[in-house]
Amino acid sequence: MFCDPEWPAGFERLERPPLSIHWRGRRALLSSLSLQQAVAVVGTRRPSNHGLRMADKLGRALAQAHWPVVSGLAEGIDAVAHRACLQAGGSPVAVLGTPLHRVYPPEHCALQQEVAQAGLLMTELRDSASVTRSSFALRNRLLVAVTKAVVVVECPENSGALRSAAMARSLGIPVWVVPGDALRESSQGSNALLQSGALPLINTQAWIDQLGAGPCVPSLGQGDASVVHSENPQTSDPLQTHLLKLVDDNSSFDEMVHALQSNPERVAAELLKLELEGLVVAQPGLRWRSL
Repeated sequence: MFCDPEWPAGFERLERPPLSIHWRGRRALLSSLSLQQAVAVVGTRRPSNHGLRMADKLGRALAQAHWPVVSGLAEGIDAVAHRACLQAGGSPVAVLGTPLHRVYPPEHCALQQEVAQAGLLMTELRDSASVTRSSFALRNRLLVAVTKAVVVVECPENSGALRSAAMARSLGIPVWVVPGDALRESSQGSNALLQSGALPLINTQAWIDQLGAGPCVPSLGQGDASVVHSENPQTSDPLQTHLLKLVDDNSSFDEMVHALQSNPERVAAELLKLELEGLVVAQPGLRWRSL
């Protein structure tokens, strides 16, 4: 609900914010979404081979840079980006146009389960809600509202990805577009976005470098396992050490930001790291408790 401390602030900027959100998966990812620390990858359901390769490359690159990858879990670009994210050990976030217990398209049943296990499923539809064509169009506004950037890989004219791009622009969220074959119908909409001022995404690694590191820490099995299994659960990072002391002092989030003289996004990212390391747990009212 809107009074929940993890309620995404971006929802309140929508003309039609959701009344409630239903989710399944890793609760820690809600903190990233509440601060718009995620990247959406969207596009056509019938992409070219070039579109498929780019969606796969972007999904992997974002996962390796520790960014949650958001999509609508549709056929084509959405599904490829999420599968690549999963294969790279990343954090996929699917914003559904159905209730949580339903799968559309039906062949994505296994994929939806994998996303729920490794990442997060989110919808505004209750289990008893009926699903219409507009349900999928409306979910796009939620998908955009939780992101830092939107990437359109490939889409024709009159595509839902174009509506997502328009929504992003209205909210001041950057829109990046992969240039496509000018002779392909599936690239006409995305290329038109470039003509209207969207940012071209040509070099994936250069774009990732510009985006910077994401808020998600590597999963278990990556990095130094001795740190994960240390008998002393304290961190050697001075910022995190200070942050743990502030948590022990029952400081609010705003008090932490002020005490650390940092920006809210950085503090939220460090708190998320501490949560994933099992050192703190989130409490109501934007407060945390040491474990």
